[in-house]
Amino acid sequence: MTTPVSEPTFVATPIPHTAEELEAVTYTSDGLVGAIVQDATDGAVLMFAWMNAESLAKTLETGRTWFWSRSRQEYWCKGETSGDRQYVRSVRYDCDGDCLLVSVDQEGAGACHTGSRSCFYRAFGDGESAGRSPS
Repeated sequence: MTTPVSEPTFVATPIPHTAEELEAVTYTSDGLVGAIVQDATDGAVLMFAWMNAESLAKTLETGRTWFWSRSRQEYWCKGETSGDRQYVRSVRYDCDGDCLLVSVDQEGAGACHTGSRSCFYRAFGDGESAGRSPS
């Protein structure tokens, strides 16, 4: 008799931070900072999105990734619609404070809205069309 393999269970854990660390983040004139999301398991770059001060604070406080949608002008928590949730393990800011690196446990099929694991599935010269994700 075989035992069914269960999917990993991830837990949202708040990320400790200080006011001084939050003040070190440099935002664009639109109040945004770029966030690169990376898989904590293998280091794969999963996606890029924008955060503002509130979505960064929500990310740190909840242990789930929150972003600011420039097109919809609203906050979104990754995976609430798709089920492909991200559980934050760490958030780093670069030497200039103008870019974030968010390390996550990725739940579900992946990070990309196309169904791909990563949003970075196309390379220049690979012949992929602009809107198509790999099978």
